Amino acid sequence: MSDRVLVIGAGPAGTRCAVRAAEAGARVTLCGAEAALPYDRVALSTLLAGETTLPALITQDLASLQALGIAFRPSTPVVALDRAAGEAVTARGERIAYDRVVIATGSRAIRLDVPGTNLPGVLTYRTLDDVRAMLRAARGGGSAVVVGGGLLGLEAAAGLAQRGMKVTVLHPVEWPMERQLDAGAGGLLTRRMGQRGIRFAMPAQLAAIEGEERVTGVVLADGQRIAASIVIMAVGIRPDTALAAAAGLTTGRGIQVDAAMRSSDPAILAIGECAELEGRTIGLVAPALEQAETAAATLAGQPARYAPRADAAALKVSGTAVWSAGEIAGEGVTLRDEEEDHYRRLFLREDRLVGAVLYGDVSDSGFYLNLIASGRRIGRHAAALALGPAYAQELA
Repeated sequence: MSDRVLVIGAGPAGTRCAVRAAEAGARVTLCGAEAALPYDRVALSTLLAGETTLPALITQDLASLQALGIAFRPSTPVVALDRAAGEAVTARGERIAYDRVVIATGSRAIRLDVPGTNLPGVLTYRTLDDVRAMLRAARGGGSAVVVGGGLLGLEAAAGLAQRGMKVTVLHPVEWPMERQLDAGAGGLLTRRMGQRGIRFAMPAQLAAIEGEERVTGVVLADGQRIAASIVIMAVGIRPDTALAAAAGLTTGRGIQVDAAMRSSDPAILAIGECAELEGRTIGLVAPALEQAETAAATLAGQPARYAPRADAAALKVSGTAVWSAGEIAGEGVTLRDEEEDHYRRLFLREDRLVGAVLYGDVSDSGFYLNLIASGRRIGRHAAALALGPAYAQELA
């Protein structure tokens, strides 16, 4: 393969695809909007908490990219695709010729539409620059309000608390990470983070952000005021489809692709959080990397199909391991160990395991994921299932 391949987006998915395409013989240009080398976005929380340094986050240095023949272009946002000419246009007005394109623009952080949302001191948590802004703000101590109790919000809260700030998390549901955790696991996580000095306001709705020249606090829908020197918006992400839509590609929530990761223009592929397959988008790095591998195979002319798996999230929040997969609602079997601070809940329907939540001890996650994916009947093992494969050996 000697095609000129342009990869737009130097996040984990874009970088993986660029590397694989280069290894297959393509002439690859990798454009990143950020000034940094490709880095591990998932590990930004450890940088915020002071547990690692920036060099440890770099996944590909310039020498390794050059050794593969990849032309890396940092600080190079691509603003348009001239499909007729086979050229991409950068923010500086440069034109980059291509035979095929892989769009890996990821997602943009959502900001709530409330008064004060554009004040200095209102930050999002998505990129290395976002973390740098939080670190600058945390040097003076003070108070932080994190809006959103999902994974990113809790990571921001834990990191800022580690840096010495007084942190309050606002979340509209009665427990955090409700998409990954049930009420039991969410309650345990709230208690654990509370022991680290993090306060939770749940359920709570943000009504306004106060301040003149910069943030001084927030107002909740019930009238309560909370002082804050910074406010972190961690309320969700939206697939970045602007480039694709402007180029006339078919978009919905994301850039619509087939199982080979091809968009409505076969010369343009899309992967990662910006892509939509069969009405679904993704938000985790593992499936994004799988899509990158599929796209690279497609570029090389190999038959390849990305097959979505059962939704599973393996996370570490404030030092605590949590894992969930499948449907986490309805009837379930619960096992709770107060002394060890371990918890698991398994969700059954029609004699099959359809979902599971593990908190603290996630060592049996592979066993449960296989059961969910296979759809095997549980039968007489239902009572012992929560104890793990050692007690339900016929299902292992």
